[in-house]
Amino acid sequence: MTRPSAKGPNNLTHVVEVTPAFFDIDPMDIVWHGHYARFMELARSALMDELGYGYKEMKSSGFAWPIVDMRLKYVRPATLGQKLHVQARIIEWENRLKLEYLITDAASGQKLTTAYTIQVAVDLITREMRFVCPECLWARLGVQT
Repeated sequence: MTRPSAKGPNNLTHVVEVTPAFFDIDPMDIVWHGHYARFMELARSALMDELGYGYKEMKSSGFAWPIVDMRLKYVRPATLGQKLHVQARIIEWENRLKLEYLITDAASGQKLTTAYTIQVAVDLITREMRFVCPECLWARLGVQT
């Protein structure tokens, strides 16, 4: 597993604030479990945009980055109107892109959900998966190759 080091990137974390709306709530008056993936996507895409490798740049570089694995652990439910902090942090980038997520109550900092996603680089022309992340990602992360 690759972690930031003296030769690696400095800041691979981004936090967004999300407030669940009426349409996010299930019949039990809590956020429906499927919406957490959307909250994570907001944080992940904001992080990648901040690094200069958002969807437009991914496509221009010739790669798609599908999520091939995702895990969520629900600790406490989120509710209507509750302000949430959704943190995304890149923890691996050599052979795959792995992000960890932490969703907390914005006011108290109480942990609500933890998760991770794993993405792989897929060549847009050949549709073949790369077994090593392309250098264009490493350049955006500030990783020395």
